[in-house]
Amino acid sequence: MEETGADKMKTRLGRLFVIGVPYLWLLVFFLAPFFIVFKISLSQTAVAIPPYLPVFDWSAGWNGFVETLSEFNFANYVWLTEDDLYWRSYVSSVVIAFTATLITLLVGYPLAYGMARSPKAWRPTLLMLVILPFWTSFLIRVYAWIGILKNEGLLNQFLMWLGVISEPLVILNTNTAVYIGIVYSYLPFLVLPLYASLEKMDESLLEAAQDLGCPPWKAFWTITFPLSLPGVVAGCFLVFIPAVGEFVIPDLLGGSETLMIGKTLWMEFFNNRDWPVSSAVAVVLLLILVIPIVYFQHHQQKTAEKAA
Repeated sequence: MEETGADKMKTRLGRLFVIGVPYLWLLVFFLAPFFIVFKISLSQTAVAIPPYLPVFDWSAGWNGFVETLSEFNFANYVWLTEDDLYWRSYVSSVVIAFTATLITLLVGYPLAYGMARSPKAWRPTLLMLVILPFWTSFLIRVYAWIGILKNEGLLNQFLMWLGVISEPLVILNTNTAVYIGIVYSYLPFLVLPLYASLEKMDESLLEAAQDLGCPPWKAFWTITFPLSLPGVVAGCFLVFIPAVGEFVIPDLLGGSETLMIGKTLWMEFFNNRDWPVSSAVAVVLLLILVIPIVYFQHHQQKTAEKAA
């Protein structure tokens, strides 16, 4: 049956709607909030409501709009370069996030590999066990680690009962506690994409390698690991990107000595009520994260092209 003009129009409108929904989502929930934060970052702190100036006066018309624009400046970004607190916070956040991501990969890879090689009847149960912690509030789970890691906590009591240690270990309020919290909280984000890559791998390749006399460790490094790289990359970015801006874990488990940019931003915003500087910190943090995000999107696109 030949398609009429009305049918073509409906098809075209349907395509525009399908394509327009994600762009609308991006506009409403990413670009609009970003431009609001960016606008505040160009303002100056003031004792007012809101606590910054200038504020657009729409009743003044176009001339008032232009005059307000002329008052914006980059003084807050210059301030970030002059105070080393912010750069130390950025560097510390990236180092902690990178180290935690590496530890999460070392813990999560054997877990995902074991799940992918388990009997098929067990896999749904194992997947549910990985997702199960998400059924509890993130904040409650982090609070639970305080009871485990503090000096008189469950971990120290257990180790002293075993006779491994004679004095309680100081773990809480150190970077070690932050690493434990990040690895625990973000482990499922690495395991799930990695499991998806390993689970669909063609096992006949390993059987062929075994038949040709290839040792198991060599078959793993030359076949299994390269084929699982899309899952490794996706999982690492899903851990690294939120870990850089993490605030709850360093605040509750890291104590005053742990320096991370999310914590610094929170202090500027709530304690100092310096919205312009805290907005500038957030914009720079986003720019730092754009690099791995763009690389991640590029890698996903290359993977999709290879799969097609």
